[in-house]
Amino acid sequence: MPPPSDIVKVAIEWPGANAQLMEIDQKKPLSSIIREVCDGWSLSGSEQFALRYADGPQLYITEQSRSEIKNGTILRLAISPARAARQLLDRIQSHGIDARLEALKELAKLSADSTFATEFISMEGIGTLARLVESGTHFGEMLAFTLTAFLELMDHGIVSWDLISLSFIKQIASYVNQPMVDVSILQRSLAILESMVLNSHSLYHRVAQEITVGQLIGHLQVSNQEIQTYAIALINALFLKAPEDRRQVYCTMLCLVMCAYKCALFVSIAVTPAPLLPTHPPKEEHTNPLDQRLTEMASTLAQKHLRSIILNHVIRGNRPIKAEMAHQLYVLQVLTFNLLEERMMTKMDPSDQAQRDIIFELRRIAFDGENDPSGTEKRKAMYTKDYKMLGFTNHVNPAMDFTQTPPGMLALDNMLYLAKLHQDTYIRIVLENSSREDKHECPFGRCAIELTRMLCEILQVGELPNEGCNDYHPMFFTHDRAWEEFFCVCIQLLNKTWKEMRATAEDFNKVMQVVREQITRTLAMKPSSLDQLKGKLRGLSYSEILRLRQSERMSQDDFQSPPIIELRERIQPEILELIKQQRLNRLCEGSCFRKLGNRRRQEKFLFCRLSLNHKVLHYGDLDESPQGEVPFELLTDKIPVSDIKSVVTGKDCPHMKEKSALKQNKEVLEQAFSILYDPDENLNFVAPNKYEYCIWTDGLCALLGREMGSDLTRSDLDTLISMEMKLRLLDLENITIPEAPPPVPKEPSTYNFTYNYG
Repeated sequence: MPPPSDIVKVAIEWPGANAQLMEIDQKKPLSSIIREVCDGWSLSGSEQFALRYADGPQLYITEQSRSEIKNGTILRLAISPARAARQLLDRIQSHGIDARLEALKELAKLSADSTFATEFISMEGIGTLARLVESGTHFGEMLAFTLTAFLELMDHGIVSWDLISLSFIKQIASYVNQPMVDVSILQRSLAILESMVLNSHSLYHRVAQEITVGQLIGHLQVSNQEIQTYAIALINALFLKAPEDRRQVYCTMLCLVMCAYKCALFVSIAVTPAPLLPTHPPKEEHTNPLDQRLTEMASTLAQKHLRSIILNHVIRGNRPIKAEMAHQLYVLQVLTFNLLEERMMTKMDPSDQAQRDIIFELRRIAFDGENDPSGTEKRKAMYTKDYKMLGFTNHVNPAMDFTQTPPGMLALDNMLYLAKLHQDTYIRIVLENSSREDKHECPFGRCAIELTRMLCEILQVGELPNEGCNDYHPMFFTHDRAWEEFFCVCIQLLNKTWKEMRATAEDFNKVMQVVREQITRTLAMKPSSLDQLKGKLRGLSYSEILRLRQSERMSQDDFQSPPIIELRERIQPEILELIKQQRLNRLCEGSCFRKLGNRRRQEKFLFCRLSLNHKVLHYGDLDESPQGEVPFELLTDKIPVSDIKSVVTGKDCPHMKEKSALKQNKEVLEQAFSILYDPDENLNFVAPNKYEYCIWTDGLCALLGREMGSDLTRSDLDTLISMEMKLRLLDLENITIPEAPPPVPKEPSTYNFTYNYG
């Protein structure tokens, strides 16, 4: 007879005594259980004690967390959180250096526990640690443990970051700005500054005034990838949390300085000079000190060549890119592209002469070369014809083509960049299409505008970065003007594809669909440079796209004749059963799942697998991701399949509702699922990838007798049915099929024979 579900068998340790083997009744108050444990060792004052886990983070057990205790868990009797907090607070203020160091070391470890943190903070512990840092008397290990404890305590969100003093910020910033500082101190200091910026609007201003971006860039040139990661994370935080009224000033100055060395390449526009980018910051009679600081930061970023440093010391470094670094590079890439959002959402003002002059310049470069005649008025009558040859939709007033957002003025910026820096390419594209008389001309203006809109959609310009995404593209770090160069490569691809398709104006949307497919397929290959991008795009010609489409279509042909439909319906049940068995076999093998937690803390894992008789789910926590199959003996917890009520996914999962910080994390939401079982319990999962998510949700649905509805099931079903049908419909030309079945051979005289499979 199985033991009651409320009884948990554990071992409890106490220093210098033999461990107690106990059966804990989860219905009894925790204080009563602690009293029994103390009585077993003749300890008085049970209210001064608490239970902690003996392994892992050694967290305190509370009434809220006691349900997580599993059979076979080893616990430890320890002094209560309040008593421990008081003792450590007294010890870190003692005069003995060794005693203080040991106290800070223990504090750094205990601060990860929310129960202890609540008690320590209630005793003004945060203020005590802050004063220790502000005093400037702590160095080396002592300071590292102090900063670690401070950051762990603040990460619980019990107190507001707004309470941090300016002197504390100055002291932390000084550790970052020092040329030589201990790695552990620097790492903690960068993490604290990042948390300040991300969690407090007021602290952003203080940090932005204290920190030197040049020093942050210097930290990218070290060999320690952890330091590089935290440095980029702080740069990203400063970008991301800049107030709206200051962000555009910062972005404007950044754009100005980053392209200053190229501005000399731009010849002045014939009539009134027009800017390539939005280079006019808001006019103010009195310069704001923060604006000056932002300008200095932008100048520093340009002078230090942020992009090239990241490319050479991080992306092309001699160490593999870890997941957290990949995420920060992705965030930086997104924030960099988001600098384009204002221009993307800015409509052209047809009455603005400076903006219209840019269109005049496009016409002049294409048709007048460097010798534009002074009698411009004589050419006015020809402008309409020229604008038509340039491919604008509105020939009379092409400014109207840029009044839709997106892409707004960003499309015009791209066109001018192509005309100025790739003049030969621009003139060739325009002239070779304007001189055609066979209605197969490619309208440059219309194509450039639509291509800009398409690229904004593909690269998600204007969207916030996803928490769990690591999808950065190395090639965008290989050029100071990566966006514009990417456009220039793609507009040449569009012109080439147009000619290969022998398209007319009626085929415009079809061409754009093919070009989108060419670009997305190439980006999925992660080219490492713009030159590699060009090479891969050359390999994806229109004929190659047709071949790929045909190949993919053949793998999922859906013939509509009645006999084929009938054959498909007959085959489908056995294919579904085959998929079901594969899913259940994968569940029997088991999978490792990541447990959600603080990004800076060590990851924990959950391993789960189905019993071979498909009746019980076994699971258990692991400190490290296993390299192979985990035996059932190591998985101490189990759920009978008969107790499972349902399986929920995405936002309906209990752990997604609890993690409010993950509400915008699309990737995590898409890979989360929970098992709801009696009595009102749940087991939560976050799959490592989309494939494992589909395998497990399908397998659990199969166990419950429900339909497997994942994308993977639909794909597998189509693939397997297509293969089976092709096998059954093989061409049997020149093969004689007998009208009658072959005769059954006679039985052998004896059965005294064997077959050796070896």
